Amino acid sequence: MKVLAVILAAILAGVLPWITSSNYIIGIALSACIFTVAAAALNLVYGYTGMLSFAQLAFWGIGGYATALTVMTFGGNFWAGLLWAGLINSVLALLIGYPALRTNRHAFVITTLAFALLVSLVARDWVSLTRGPLGIPGLPPPTLFGYAFRTTSQFYFIAWAYTLLALGFLYALCTSRIGRTLVAIKQNEPLVRAQGISPMSYKLAAFAIAAAITGVAGGIYAFHLKVIDPLFLDFYYMQTFLIMVIIGGAGSFWGVVVAGVLMAALPEALRFSEDWRMIIYGAVLLVAMLAMPGGVAGWLRARRAQRMRVVVQ
Repeated sequence: MKVLAVILAAILAGVLPWITSSNYIIGIALSACIFTVAAAALNLVYGYTGMLSFAQLAFWGIGGYATALTVMTFGGNFWAGLLWAGLINSVLALLIGYPALRTNRHAFVITTLAFALLVSLVARDWVSLTRGPLGIPGLPPPTLFGYAFRTTSQFYFIAWAYTLLALGFLYALCTSRIGRTLVAIKQNEPLVRAQGISPMSYKLAAFAIAAAITGVAGGIYAFHLKVIDPLFLDFYYMQTFLIMVIIGGAGSFWGVVVAGVLMAALPEALRFSEDWRMIIYGAVLLVAMLAMPGGVAGWLRARRAQRMRVVVQ
């Protein structure tokens, strides 16, 4: 039943440009796709491995800049830019993650936060490369076999296809032996060590994979906006990804995916009241966390356990 629901949802998302011609609605769906992928990547690091990484914001920005610079400065194309975005982020994640993961979890949070701030400063102050606050405008539409993805509806298919690939890969990873090992590391790392398993290699691999996936998502989103500047590294994005993970339930794959779609659309659904929009949004988040401290997935698990107790009695 779950597989059928997922297939139907993927097909419905894929035919959205034929259902509506509204660039506004398609733009929201495109953002939901990309933000959900970034949230799912953060969930791999935070939800499954237990490491709160603010470096995801840096990887998001690096991916956007790497893709844009590949096209605008180094004469490459969009697809090569995405490849470089993933590769550069993977290498940086390994270089930063290895020493950071050898510290305790609190030091890891501070290290990743400092890295995110450093990348933001580089984007703003390395004017000769990034053009600083002016940014890099006029990003051209990607082309594939002579076909140009010029409109929002056309570009949406790039985001949709990448979402399917990234979420499919993450689902396979999270439900595999590797995913179960990551959960075990989060719950009881000393016990995992006692079984002869090295947690460092698993945590480092998760960190690098999440960095690559987030970087490619950032590259796609930058070309959707057609411009990239230091605001692309605004903490708003990290806040959005983290909210999706917390509301969905850290460590729940489908919970985060559903929350990602809903939380991306919610601010737009509240535009009927521009003055009160963010207040209502904050109130919804507050009520959701008070009512479901374990996220949607945690609430569903509690309800299921309660029904089972009633049946047993």
